[in-house]
Amino acid sequence: METITKPEISVDGSIQITAGRHPVVERMLTEEVFVPNDTYLDTKAQRLLVITGPNMSGKSTYMRQVALITLMAQIGSFVPAEYAKISVVDQIFTRIGASDDLTAGESTFMVEMKEVSDILCHATRNSLVILDEVGRGTSTFDGVSIARAVAEYISSRKIGCKTLFATHYHELLDLEQELDGVKNYSVAVKKHSDSIRFLRKIVPGGVDDSYGIAVAKLAGLPEQVVKRANQLLAEMEREAASDTPKKSVQSGQISFASMQKERVLSALQKTNLEELSDAECRELLADLTAMLS
Repeated sequence: METITKPEISVDGSIQITAGRHPVVERMLTEEVFVPNDTYLDTKAQRLLVITGPNMSGKSTYMRQVALITLMAQIGSFVPAEYAKISVVDQIFTRIGASDDLTAGESTFMVEMKEVSDILCHATRNSLVILDEVGRGTSTFDGVSIARAVAEYISSRKIGCKTLFATHYHELLDLEQELDGVKNYSVAVKKHSDSIRFLRKIVPGGVDDSYGIAVAKLAGLPEQVVKRANQLLAEMEREAASDTPKKSVQSGQISFASMQKERVLSALQKTNLEELSDAECRELLADLTAMLS
C-alpha cells in the first residue's frame, strides 16, 4: 500500500523527507517498483547537494519529487512519504530539460542561460532551487566553468538557499571540500562488465563515472558504434593514466594508484551488501579486484 503522510510544517529552514516518492511517476510504473529516497536540506551545513550519476538513473525524478512534495505540503496536502518536515519556501525555481525558442533566435543553450539568470537574480535564502545539467550546451571547459560559478554563487551568502544540483561535470565534486554547505550525493549503480543496472537509490558521495557508453548501449546504439566508443575510451584513459605520475610530481596531485583505491572505497560506500545475492557479491569482489590490478 502506498504510504502518505501529513507533513510537519517547520520554520527552521530545513526540508526532511523519509522514503519520499514521485506521485506521478509512481502511478505510471507498471513493471517496476518505485524506489523511495530520503532527503535532507537546510540553509547551513547541507544547503547544496551536488548529485552525480548516469543518465536515466533517476536524478531528475528525485529532484522533481522533492520539489513536488515541498509544494504539496505547502498547499495543505498529504504527501507521498513515510515522514516529511517541510519549511515554507517563498519560491521554487527549476532548470530542467532542454528547450529552444528558434522563432526568437534563441538556442537551447541561450534559453538555459536565461532561465539560470532568472534564478540567480530572484532566488532568496528561503527559496528551493532545482538545477539539472547546467552548462551542458556548450564546450566542456565553458560548461564546467559556468556550472561551478553558478554553484558557488548559489551556495555563497549571496543567496545560500536549498539547492539540488545534478551534473555530469565531476570537477564539481571538489566543491564539497572547498565550500561550506555543499555535499556530494550520487545514484547507486550496479556495474558488471560493460552493462549496468540502475538501483535508483540516492547515496552519499560523488561518482566520477557517467557510464555514458553503457547507457548508450541500453538505448540501442549499434554494437559497432558501442564497441568503437569503448575502444576510444580505453585509449583516452590509457593516455590519462600515463600522464598521471608526471602530473603528480609536478603539481602534487593524487597518484593513479591512489585514485584507483579511492574508486574502490567509493564503490563500497555506495553498495548495500544486504541487497546483493551471493553471486552479485562475488561479481562485486571481482570488479573491485580488477580496479586494483
